[in-house]
Amino acid sequence: MKNETSMISRRDFIGKAAGGISAGLVLGAPNILRAAQGEPSEKIHVALVGFGKQGKVLLDAMSNIPGLHFQAVCDIWDYNLKGGIAKVRALQGHTPKGYADIDEMLATEKGLDAAIVSTPDFWHSPHTVKCLEAGLHVYCEKMMANTIDGARAMVRAMEKTGKLCQIGHQRRSNPRYRYTLEQLIKGKNICGQIVNINGQWNRAVSSSQDIAFNPKLAIKPEILTRYGFKDMHQFMNWRTYRDLSGGPISDLGAHQIDIFNWFLGVSPKSVFASGGNDYFKTREHFDNVMTIFDYETPQGGVRAFYQVLTTTSAGGGYYESFMGTEATINISERSAYTNIYRESSAPSWDDHVARGFLKRQAAAPKVQSDDAIASYESAAPEAYALPGDLSKPPHQPHLENFFEAVRGKAALNCDARHAFESEAPIYWVNPSALSREPINFTAEHLSV
Repeated sequence: MKNETSMISRRDFIGKAAGGISAGLVLGAPNILRAAQGEPSEKIHVALVGFGKQGKVLLDAMSNIPGLHFQAVCDIWDYNLKGGIAKVRALQGHTPKGYADIDEMLATEKGLDAAIVSTPDFWHSPHTVKCLEAGLHVYCEKMMANTIDGARAMVRAMEKTGKLCQIGHQRRSNPRYRYTLEQLIKGKNICGQIVNINGQWNRAVSSSQDIAFNPKLAIKPEILTRYGFKDMHQFMNWRTYRDLSGGPISDLGAHQIDIFNWFLGVSPKSVFASGGNDYFKTREHFDNVMTIFDYETPQGGVRAFYQVLTTTSAGGGYYESFMGTEATINISERSAYTNIYRESSAPSWDDHVARGFLKRQAAAPKVQSDDAIASYESAAPEAYALPGDLSKPPHQPHLENFFEAVRGKAALNCDARHAFESEAPIYWVNPSALSREPINFTAEHLSV
């Protein structure tokens, strides 16, 4: 008879993933996990700093979170600023105060509790530090900064002020990822010894074109210059400039390399990268980059290969693949790219299926005896899937975690120090690709 108390429902999957994992799994112990007592327990007054594409994504995710009052919007582009004000008015029925300058906002607004920073990468550190020093808790998009020194400044500001700083590696709060790490990899040791990791995020040329703008809506040149942009094209396409961003490896790859470091629980020993301007010849950043990280774990060595392409969407979407002696886990924010494959030599997973930890997929095709080539191959692995899925926008659980921490009811899933420990190796990918030389990491490369 089936033991009903041992079955894992979709609700159990979400609960175990969201609440059953401590924040100390990553590399070091966090110094700041939750706000002190006396912080807001109900309504939290929030400022939106930057209301471009990602700012809109985050506001949409926050619109599902109760108890938030969007008090102010800040953006240097009047088009974005008006859009943010209108969006808040439509969501909450009041008109937030709008600002072009963050210093004016922080000096004027009273009663703010938190800021959501989604400005271009090179402004992440200055804006986050200003907000922390003004007494606000901060949720800042990844990467932390466009330079490792900028990221270091964010960690120091968080620890000096005692305010919370969550970095937007939203997979850290995704139930699928948390369940896979805690229940399957750590709890069931389902992969056996992990020996290799692959990851990729590929985009087609059509999705990588320069962003156009209406000249009638252009920002005045003196304002652009004041905020570090030489012209409107650079403002719209800051991700392609070296002084303003880390390029595709930080724009896309940072999410997935963060997962490598988080799941393994250690920093890599070295990085070797290769890249080039294969299609977009005039851009400052390489349009295609391939990277190899070398890790040493308690179980043995692991090599992690990662590629980010902006010239083709081929290759099966975006995912991370953890390849072990007994199983391979392909995991992604998209459930369509998430599957688990059992090696034919591994112990049976029938009990895992019966207890609801996994779902069995279609059986693997049998090797035909008359196929001479197939005789050289290992038996095809069986495919399995996870028991639950995420029904929320992908950023919402991470934002929920941040605001629960502000209320003193949760620990941050990705505070600035943890994020730095995971991000630090990423800052050295582009230097390796430019020099075409490996970089062996020392404390100087990776420490705050």
